[in-house]
Amino acid sequence: MKKFLAALALLSCAASADYENHAKTPLLLETLRDDYGFSPADLDVVKNALKDAKKLPKLIEKELNNKEAPKPKPEEIANFLPDWNDYQPIHIYPKNISNGLAYLKENAAWFAKAEAEFGVPPTVVAAIMGVETKYGTYTGKFRVLDALTTQGFDHPRRSPFFFSELTEFFAFARDANRPPADLLGSYAGAMGFAQFMPSNYRWLALDYDGDGDRDLWSAADAIGSIAHYLTRYDPKRAWHRGEPLIVPATVADSLKPEVPRNGKAADQRVGALLKAGVKPAVPLPDDAPVGFIELRRGASREYWLALPNFYAVFTYNPRIFYAMAVTQLANELAAAQAAELTASSIK
Repeated sequence: MKKFLAALALLSCAASADYENHAKTPLLLETLRDDYGFSPADLDVVKNALKDAKKLPKLIEKELNNKEAPKPKPEEIANFLPDWNDYQPIHIYPKNISNGLAYLKENAAWFAKAEAEFGVPPTVVAAIMGVETKYGTYTGKFRVLDALTTQGFDHPRRSPFFFSELTEFFAFARDANRPPADLLGSYAGAMGFAQFMPSNYRWLALDYDGDGDRDLWSAADAIGSIAHYLTRYDPKRAWHRGEPLIVPATVADSLKPEVPRNGKAADQRVGALLKAGVKPAVPLPDDAPVGFIELRRGASREYWLALPNFYAVFTYNPRIFYAMAVTQLANELAAAQAAELTASSIK
């Protein structure tokens, strides 16, 4: 009954669309023909898909109200800082940790291969999957075709980005020999256990198990592809083998409000922050690049120094809450592994 009601609700919010004759469609077809080598037969597949595509305005609403970037109320705009206590429980909870521990065991060989090749710890790769898809158990219920046509043609702010991804999606579907209407993903058009957007799927997905198919709906390919992504997506923010992600910090009462915090890069130095009244929980070199993170937890504040690997995770989703959720889930998974190892050594 719940699935029926959900499907009914989705249909009720679908609007009629004539994407085959949309003003942007000629540009899409021209780009696919000229830049991606689409044949007339390939373009016919695209036209038929656009004819079938549904306009789902609710997907635009979901994108505009992303939980990782909460919006302030009008009266809060001047001093708005979202509450980490509201977001953390979405991903950091006992069941997600225990499921992650089981997933690490089930796929230990693939995680070990990815760590040896790319230097990304299994717990970090697993944490990304735990945040994105709960280890592949929820990869999205929307047709990627509908998600990307709706947002690529009709999004009020990010239409160029989603239009580009729609183009990449049709290229992906052609190259993978998959009917465009058959692929399901997120409200933003991300696919598979790893939730890659089509452009990243085409660029960074790996056939990690060697079966001839880059299938991000499989554990092996998703694990290898996530590790590959973190080392390849942005060379300036690539994963640093053997380094942590964050270090707890405390601040002096004299800390000035103008000290930069919650930025998008490790563009500060430990020495400068020490002079400003920020003290890391463990010693760090004065010239170490870091970002200064402030989280609100109810009426209190929590502080961290984010190291370059935190911003490698940031390339996956450039929001503080997202990167912190991945970081803390990875730490919880590592702690659970250590606890199991200790318990087994005692027996």
